[in-house]
Amino acid sequence: MGTGTVGQQTNDTETAGFIARPPLLFLAALLLGFALDHLLPLPFPLPRTDLHRIIAGFLFLVGIAVFAAGIRNFFNAGTPVQGTRPTRTLVTTGIHAWSRNPIYLGMFLVYGGIGIAVRSPSILILTLPLAIAIRYGVIAREEAYLERRFGDTYRDYKARVRRWL
Repeated sequence: MGTGTVGQQTNDTETAGFIARPPLLFLAALLLGFALDHLLPLPFPLPRTDLHRIIAGFLFLVGIAVFAAGIRNFFNAGTPVQGTRPTRTLVTTGIHAWSRNPIYLGMFLVYGGIGIAVRSPSILILTLPLAIAIRYGVIAREEAYLERRFGDTYRDYKARVRRWL
């Protein structure tokens, strides 16, 4: 039994209980997008130019950086990244002082970068259902779990820091 940075005991085994591991949701959306592009090809609204490659590369690189910063914050705080393990501490500094969900934000930026790079309208269209699944099937459950786990400390953090940006 240890104590987290906000003074909560960390001996329980409760987790957020989300619908599926987020990386698997992103991978499933990508694969479904590729399959839909093959079965129902739609025209991509932007011409193939260096600009679309630059935008895709920018989104991909910024996404990786945001994702890595979120992972590093969890690692430095000694709390697991995997939502299948109990959260030990509430991470509120670094990139988590700007976004409550930088890892998911990074995943969305990478996902969008891939969709633009491969010029896939289906991947980009699937961003909306993916965002809904992440928001309600993952984040809502994590937020409820963190409120139970850290109480007013988490509610104060939630009031101070936006969900995405």
